[in-house]
Amino acid sequence: MTPVEPGLVRRGVRYLTGRRRVVAALLAWSVVEAGHTFALGYALAEALDGGFLAGRPRTGLAWLGVAAVAVVAGAYGTGRTYGGVAGLVEPFRDGLVRTVVSRALHRGDTAAVSRLTHQVEIARDAFAGLVMVSRSFVFTAAGALTGLFLLAPPLLAVVAPPLVLGLGLFLATLRPLARRQEAYLAADEALAAALGDVFSGLRDVTAAGAEPRVRAETGALTDAALHASRALARWSVVRVVALALAGQLPLVLLLAGAPWLLDRGVTAGGLVGALAYLTQSLMPALQNLVHGLGTSGSRLAVVVRRLTERGPAVTGFADVPPAAPPSAFASAPALELRRLTFAYGDRADPVVRDLDLTLPRGAHLAVVGPSGAGKSTLAGLVAGLLRPGGGEVTVGGARAGTAAAAAQRVLIPQEAYVFSGTLADNLGYLRAAPVPEEELRAVAEALGMEELVRRAGGFAAPLAPAELSAGERQQIALARAYLSPAPLAVLDEATCHLDPVAEARAERAFARRPGGTLVVIAHRAASARRAGRVLVMDGADTACGEHHELLARSPLYRDLMGAAEAVESAEPARPANPAHHSPSHPPRHPRDTDRVDPVPRPGLAGDGGHVVAHRPVGQVQAAGDLPDGRPLRRE
Repeated sequence: MTPVEPGLVRRGVRYLTGRRRVVAALLAWSVVEAGHTFALGYALAEALDGGFLAGRPRTGLAWLGVAAVAVVAGAYGTGRTYGGVAGLVEPFRDGLVRTVVSRALHRGDTAAVSRLTHQVEIARDAFAGLVMVSRSFVFTAAGALTGLFLLAPPLLAVVAPPLVLGLGLFLATLRPLARRQEAYLAADEALAAALGDVFSGLRDVTAAGAEPRVRAETGALTDAALHASRALARWSVVRVVALALAGQLPLVLLLAGAPWLLDRGVTAGGLVGALAYLTQSLMPALQNLVHGLGTSGSRLAVVVRRLTERGPAVTGFADVPPAAPPSAFASAPALELRRLTFAYGDRADPVVRDLDLTLPRGAHLAVVGPSGAGKSTLAGLVAGLLRPGGGEVTVGGARAGTAAAAAQRVLIPQEAYVFSGTLADNLGYLRAAPVPEEELRAVAEALGMEELVRRAGGFAAPLAPAELSAGERQQIALARAYLSPAPLAVLDEATCHLDPVAEARAERAFARRPGGTLVVIAHRAASARRAGRVLVMDGADTACGEHHELLARSPLYRDLMGAAEAVESAEPARPANPAHHSPSHPPRHPRDTDRVDPVPRPGLAGDGGHVVAHRPVGQVQAAGDLPDGRPLRRE
C-alpha cells in the first residue's frame, strides 16, 4: 500500500504478539460467534431433505431448533468479542496519543491539533473496524465454505471462483486507495494549520491589508482538500464492482445453474442451504470486509505512518534539508544571523531588517530595546517558530527549522509550562534518560531553588501546577532548560516573575553552564550590564557591543540605561509591599520629531517625583502602583 507498509506490518505483528492472551480470547469467542454460520445452512438443508420433504416434520423442526440455538450462541459470542476488541484498540490509541503529544512538546508540531483531535480518533476507529470485519469475514467464510463442501462439492465449485475474483479486484484497489487517503489527510492537515494561523492573526491580517492573499491561499488549500476528497470518493465505484463480483455474481450463478446442480446430485435442501450461506452469511460479511478494509485498512496504514513518522523538527518547511550529523557543525558559531529580515505581513514594515550577528560558543548576549522593537520576534526566529522573510538563521551551523538546530537550542518563554507529575519528571523532561538526584540537587543549588524543592517534598514528590506561583513555574522551566543537552539557551523574559536577586543568580548560572551559550531577552537593565555583549534593537537602527561601548556610541542605549537606573535608584525608598510589581524596563523610547516623550517618566517637566514609566500608553495604572502610595488625582 505504501513504501513503509512492511514496517507497519511488522510493528502490527509485534503489537499483537505482545497481547497474546487478548488475541487468544478474541479468537476463541470468534469461533463461538461463527458456529451459527456453519449450522444455519447445514441445518436448513437437513431440515428439508431429511425432515419436511421426507415426511418427517419433527426431524425438520429439530434441525431448525439446532439452527436457532446456534444463532443464540453466536449472538452471545459476538457480545463477548467486543471486550477483546477493546483490549486491543484502547492501548493502541493511548500509544498514539503519547506519540503525538511528545512530538508536539519536543518539536513544535504545528499539525498536532489535527493529529490529536482528528487523526488519532480515525486510527482508533479504523483499527477497531479492521479487527472486527477481518475477524468476522475469516471465520464466516470458513464456516460457509466448509458447509458448502459438506453439502455438495459442486456448490463450492460454483461459488468459489467469482468470490476469489472479486476479492482479488478489491485487494488491487487498496494501494491507490491508500495513496488518495494519504493525500486527503495531508490536505486536511495543511488546511487545519493554515486556518489556525489565520484565526490567531486576524487583526494582523487586517492591519497589513493581507486579506486578498490570505483568501487566495486558504481558498487554494480548501480546493486541494475538496479535490483529494473527490478522488478518494471515486474509488468507491471500484469497490462496488468488486462487491458485485464477489457477492452478487455467486448468487446469480447458483440460481442460473440450479438445473445443472440438481442433475449432479445436489438436493433441494442443499440448494436452499447454499442460498442461505450466500445471503445470510457470506454476502453481509463480504460487504463489511470491502467497506471496512477498503476504508479502515487504508486509513489505518496512512494515519499510523503519519502519526509515528520522524518528520522535521518544525512542520511546514518543505525546503528544509535533512539534518547533518553534529560533528559537521562542531566548529560553527553558536548562533549566526545573516541579513535577517522579518515582517508580519507583506505590506507591514519589517520588525527585523538586514540583521547580521555572529555569536561564538560560550558567549552571553543580552537583547534590549523599546517595546515592539522585535526582541521576542528575534527569539522566535532563533527558536525556529517563525520563518524569516529574508536572510538566514543558523544554530550551531544548522538552519533554524531543522532537527539538527532543534537539538542545539532550548527556548524558555515568559509563560513557563509545568505538567502534572513529579518534580524530577518536570526537570528531566528534555533528557533522554532519568537525571541522577545528585545532578538535580546541583542544579537546584545553582539556580537557588532549594526552598522550592523542600516545599514540594523532594524531587520524587508529585507537583500540582495550579498551586505553584508564576515565579516557581519559571524556576522549574529554567532548571529543565539548564539540564537539557542543548548548548544554546534563549531566555525570552523567562525571569520576569523572579526578583532581581533570583534573576541574577539564574543568568549567572546559565552563563557558567559548561559549553553553553546564553541569549537573554532583557526586561531589566541589570541583565544588559551582566552580559558580555548587548544587542540594541530599534527597527533598522541596531547596535551591538559591550556595555561601556554602547553607552558611548548609542543614544538609545544611554536613554534606556539612564531611565532604568533612575527608576532602580528610586526603588529602595518605596514602602515594602509584597504585592507591588517593579515597573517594566526599559520604557518606551522618545521617537516623536517634536521631542514629545510619549511615556511619562522622572525628569520631565511637571514631574512631582511620583510618576514613573510603568506600562505602554493607553493603559491605566492602579493607584497602589504609584511609588508614594497616594491615590490618583491630577497626576
